[in-house]
Amino acid sequence: MKPTPTDITLDHPARVLEISFSDQSTFRLPCEYLRVYSPSAEVRGHAPGQETLQVGKERVNIDDLKPVGNYALQLFFDDGHNSGLYTWDILYDLGKNYENCWADYLDRLKAAGYTRSSDSET
Repeated sequence: MKPTPTDITLDHPARVLEISFSDQSTFRLPCEYLRVYSPSAEVRGHAPGQETLQVGKERVNIDDLKPVGNYALQLFFDDGHNSGLYTWDILYDLGKNYENCWADYLDRLKAAGYTRSSDSET
């Protein structure tokens, strides 16, 4: 059985979404991380190789979140982005693979010549 959320908390001041799952896993996912790995077509594209590197998201926050049925969340970011549904599987995978995904994102930023803002806590 796939893990399902048992608790979801938005820590707005820390810009972190904390999500616990039925397998006892708990993940603290920074809003920047969730924004740059959005499942939306705007970020991921419609096919492999069409991804758009997201830059300047160091201070992004989540203004609101809404459940979508029993399978996903819709996140409303303060930069106006709200497309793409974060299914439980996507959130779980983002949590489990945080270290590798975050390192990959930082490598892609560096390759693009982008320097993250020094005031970011992520």
